[in-house]
Amino acid sequence: MPADANPNGDIFGGWLMAQMDLAGGIHAFAVAGGRVTTVAVDAMTFHRPVQVGDQVSCYCTTVRIGTTSIAVKVDTWVRRRHDQTEERVTEGLFTFVALDGAGRPRPV
Repeated sequence: MPADANPNGDIFGGWLMAQMDLAGGIHAFAVAGGRVTTVAVDAMTFHRPVQVGDQVSCYCTTVRIGTTSIAVKVDTWVRRRHDQTEERVTEGLFTFVALDGAGRPRPV
């Protein structure tokens, strides 16, 4: 049994959430032009399970840019390994804050 899956072959939600946080952070880094940190997961919905062997893709959209923060919607889709069908499995809203060199919030 893979370390990130249950006995039925479904990937743990925490693993998927970590991938979404990474994708959202990369997106927020590009928007902010530098270092960011995750400060909140404002919403998370798991629509369908992800199975071992599915191809996972995360797509990010900027929802809001504040003074120091960026809200990013992350939609996660899979391509099923058995039949190559694609479906959205998870969506989440993450908030990131831009940081200066000392780790303090800075304007975006």
